[in-house]
Amino acid sequence: MKKQILTLAFLAATLIPAITKAQTYVADKTIALTGDGGYDYLSIDKANNRLYVSHGTQVNVIDLTTEKQVGSIDNMKGVHGIAIVNKLNRGFITDGKANAVVAFDIKTLKTIATIPLTGANGPDAIMYDSYSDRVFSFNGESNNSSVIDPKTLKQVGTVALGGGPEFAVADGKGKIYNNLEDKSSLNIIDSKSLKVIKNYPLAPCGGPTGLALDAANQRVFTVCRENKGMSVVDINTGKVTATVPIGAGVDAVAYDAETKLVFCSCGDGTTVIIKQKSADDYSVIQTLKTPTRAKTLALDTQTHKIYLSVAEFEPGTRKALPNTFKVLVFKLE
Repeated sequence: MKKQILTLAFLAATLIPAITKAQTYVADKTIALTGDGGYDYLSIDKANNRLYVSHGTQVNVIDLTTEKQVGSIDNMKGVHGIAIVNKLNRGFITDGKANAVVAFDIKTLKTIATIPLTGANGPDAIMYDSYSDRVFSFNGESNNSSVIDPKTLKQVGTVALGGGPEFAVADGKGKIYNNLEDKSSLNIIDSKSLKVIKNYPLAPCGGPTGLALDAANQRVFTVCRENKGMSVVDINTGKVTATVPIGAGVDAVAYDAETKLVFCSCGDGTTVIIKQKSADDYSVIQTLKTPTRAKTLALDTQTHKIYLSVAEFEPGTRKALPNTFKVLVFKLE
């Protein structure tokens, strides 16, 4: 019995550091990208193992197998978000300055159509909802969402949101969750009726931006600039069940259901990594150092790598230096 106890103790002592080590992220590589201009969302197409990176008037496309740029979608006015509809081999991009959504072929990366949005101003975030088979753009300046049929490439509706929208996520069962940045609240949208069916206040969260869904625990993670926090919300009750301190200037958040990690990318040069111990219990396990303004990210749930876009800037300005745009790759150590 003593030998068994000693063996178990030894195994525990050796396994605990291994588990801890597996939860630590380190820099992996840098992927140089073409073009200049501002940058916003990143989006991963799991089916084709590609990463789409918003960048000025174009979208850079990276093959995640080789982690190299394989092309771009060009000639837009001001790109923000990217959504993929695999069954149609189509992608959709919000062109904010054109008040339009651009559809492209994900095989050839050629533009198929430019879809003007009626009653929209400043299309920003965009997502595909498989339940309703519709694409939703979230229009930051007109407080609404434009709804597009991905087959006909026509706008088929508008959702009044009651505030300025930021990120949105769908549960695949007919509900879309969307942050209202100026109202510090969370909308629940019925994707078939195209109506907001609930709105939850997010206090103490102020100025929510990024949003991620934990479907198993029925929680969403919302990251908030004003109070520098990541809040956990019970989507059935609207109750904020936990708030964890993060950095300044946060934009995006991602959740890895396998590793139980939440990633919050902040413009102050940090990506805060939070461990989910249970549905409502969380703690910061790492503050990853990143360049200033690396505030948006994408998570590859297969490799568990995270990807952040950033450029270098003229000192003391918001002007990006030419030929410095890149994606930074971080991996589990």
